[in-house]
Amino acid sequence: MTTFPEMDYEIKSNQNPELNLSSEDYSLLTDLYQLTMTACYVGEGIENKIASFELFVRRLPDGFGYLIAMGLAQALEYLTKFRFNDLQIAALQKTGIFSHAPKRFWQLLRGGCFTGDVWAVPEGTAVFANEPLLRVEAPLWQAQIVETYLLNTLNYQTLIATKAARLRDIVGEKATLLEFGTRRAFSPQASLWAARAALAGGLDATSNVLAALQLGQKPSGTMAHALVMSLSALEGSEEQAFTAFHQYFPGAPLLIDTYDTVAAAEKLAEKVNTGKMELSGVRLDSGDLVSLSKQVRSLLPNISIFASGDLDEWEISRLKQEGAEIDSYGLGTKLVTGSPVNGVYKLVDIEGIPVMKESSGKFTYPGKKQIFRSFLDGKIHKDRLGLTEEKSDHEKSLLQLVIKAGKQLQTPETLTIIRQRTAASVASLPAETRRLENPTSVKIEISEPLQKLTNKTKRKDKLI
Repeated sequence: MTTFPEMDYEIKSNQNPELNLSSEDYSLLTDLYQLTMTACYVGEGIENKIASFELFVRRLPDGFGYLIAMGLAQALEYLTKFRFNDLQIAALQKTGIFSHAPKRFWQLLRGGCFTGDVWAVPEGTAVFANEPLLRVEAPLWQAQIVETYLLNTLNYQTLIATKAARLRDIVGEKATLLEFGTRRAFSPQASLWAARAALAGGLDATSNVLAALQLGQKPSGTMAHALVMSLSALEGSEEQAFTAFHQYFPGAPLLIDTYDTVAAAEKLAEKVNTGKMELSGVRLDSGDLVSLSKQVRSLLPNISIFASGDLDEWEISRLKQEGAEIDSYGLGTKLVTGSPVNGVYKLVDIEGIPVMKESSGKFTYPGKKQIFRSFLDGKIHKDRLGLTEEKSDHEKSLLQLVIKAGKQLQTPETLTIIRQRTAASVASLPAETRRLENPTSVKIEISEPLQKLTNKTKRKDKLI
């Protein structure tokens, strides 16, 4: 196994300025308190007690009626490769933070890996507040220490996939949607995850070359204003810039709003109509997209019109309502940023003892849970949040066993399968849940056994 040079884990003067991430870094990509709690568990002799943690959101982001679960593939890859190596342990020891930790703490890290079970909803599944996207059942120290990474990947990819699904729902299946968010994503790593989640959520392609190739996709893009400006300045005109670009990329879409959108469209129309140029599409990146798209359509009636520039589902909805002549959209900043999915990861059971959090605004239900979903006329009728031992003949159980004793049970799903599941999930939602303005989430029913366990756990806590 390849190891990093010692300087990668040195503190103070010998820092690693690249701050890159590889699978060997997974164990250290965690919050400090996960490690300090693990040391405490070891000191108290409870580190191997079997614990269950569930990952869920207490409330949906503002304006959202649902979420599309995403990020499971990266979460499972993380869990199966989770290890500490000697250099990492030495680096932790050099911090001095763990000077009072028991020696068995270091022995645990040195030989440790993830040996637990994981239950999760499949990627592309619609979920709602208080429903677990994932449950980890493992020795306490393992279930605890993986919290940070799991939240990072599921929270972010779920946000992007949900926004992508909403965009696809607004534009319909015929419009092309491209992900252009790499330069606005929160990090290079986030740009790869955003591209994956966007494609799985319903977008057609990404401009991120690395993400596309790693995902087995073809990258897609147009051109930037810099090409038009530089070639115009050096070679004489915008028209010559278009001609030059088409020499190397015949038929590629052209960005026509650098100077005068309508004038550019008129010149292109002349070339197209006289057979001097074959043109697949034009891109508008600024201005009044409704008015400009209509004028461009009148000049280039058979040419695809592509729009970009800080678009989101609300803006695209407005453009459609006002009759914009737009066939395709590029999504960047507002797709890969925005209101976060505030997922949490909470202990619900330890050694068969149900536990819960009762603090104001942060209440959690105790016990290991399952989501039971029922349908009516092809639409989600309601979800029932219940205990895993509950049975039902007429409901679908959403959480599935995906890791058993540290081993992944299935090969990763393709983006095509996940995208199809996303589309089916959105189609199964009631209209009031899909709408952009004041959406209403699907009804979540708390099962009688879960309610009884909650009441019992509350009374037990008050007696202590």
